Amino acid sequence: MGGIGWRYVGPVWFVGAMTDDVGRDVTVAEQQLLAQRFEEQRTHLRAVAYRMLGSLTEADDAVQEAWLRLSRADTDDVANLAAWLTTVTGRICLDMLRSRTARREEPLDVRLPDPVISYDDDGGDPEHEALTADAVGLALLVVLETLTPAERLAFVLHDLFGVPFTEIGPIVGRTPDAAKMLASRARRRVRSGTLEPDADPRRQREIVEAFLAAARAGDFGALVELLDPDVVLRADMGAAAPADLTPLVIGATAVAGRALLFAQPGGSPEHALVNGTAGVVTRRNGRMVAVLGFTITNGKIVAIDVLADPKRLSRLDGVAG
Repeated sequence: MGGIGWRYVGPVWFVGAMTDDVGRDVTVAEQQLLAQRFEEQRTHLRAVAYRMLGSLTEADDAVQEAWLRLSRADTDDVANLAAWLTTVTGRICLDMLRSRTARREEPLDVRLPDPVISYDDDGGDPEHEALTADAVGLALLVVLETLTPAERLAFVLHDLFGVPFTEIGPIVGRTPDAAKMLASRARRRVRSGTLEPDADPRRQREIVEAFLAAARAGDFGALVELLDPDVVLRADMGAAAPADLTPLVIGATAVAGRALLFAQPGGSPEHALVNGTAGVVTRRNGRMVAVLGFTITNGKIVAIDVLADPKRLSRLDGVAG
C-alpha cells in the first residue's frame, strides 16, 4: 500500500494511499490518470454548475465536490465519464439548491446571479466561452432563480446540455416522464419570462453607449426613447441598499428616472460583455462599484440588471475578464 505522505495528484492534495468506495487500492498512476480525465471536463462541469446555481463560487465548490466523489468511486464500469460527471454535478447542485431554499427565511427582493464579465482583449478565453454559451444571460438566470430546484435541474440538464430524461429522473427521484414534465413547466416559465436578445454585439454596444450618454446629459426623453415600454430594471445592492431605492423598477418612465442616478460623478464606466451581451462595469478609485447587464431586443432595452452589492463585487473584482 505504501507509506503515508502528502502528494498532489491533480485538483486536490491527498495524504497516504487511496482506496475507492469498494476498498480497492488506487495507485498513484491511476490517481494521476483520473485527475487528468477530470481536468478535461472541468470547464464543462463549471458551466453546468453555474447555470444550476447562478453563483461562481458555489459552482467551483460543486465541481470540487464532483472531483472528490469521482476520486472515491469505482469507475471501472463507467463507459462515459463525461456523462457520469455531468449527472453527479447535477445531483450535487440539486442538493445545494434545496439547502439554499431551506435556509431562506425571508423572500429576497432581488438577488442577481453572479455576472460573468469579459472584455475585448480576453482573446476567446474558453472558460468565459463555456460560461456564456447559448446566450445564458443574466435575464435568463434570473428566471431560473424562480424555478423549483427540480425544475431547474431538469431544464438545465436537458435543454442546455442534452442529458436524457432517463438519467434526469433518478436524480430528482421521479420517473423519466415526470422529469420531462418538470422540464416542460420550466421551459414555459423561461419562454414567458425572457426575450431573445439581438444578435449584433456592435449594435448592442451602440445602444448602451447612447443610454449612458443620455444619462450623463440628463436627457430624460432620449432615455425613454431607448427603453422598451415594459422595460424591467433589477438592482441587487446587498444588505446596505438604501431604503428609498426600490430594487425592482418597471416601465420606461420609471426606469429612465432611475437611470439618471447612473451618471453620478466620480464613476469610471468601461464597456464589457456581461454574460455574453453588452454591459458596463463602473469603477470608482479603481474599485468595482457596479456591473450593469443590458438585454436588448428589437433595438430597445428590455432589461437592465445592476449588481452593486459591495461584498459580492469585492469577490468578483480581480477575477473579472
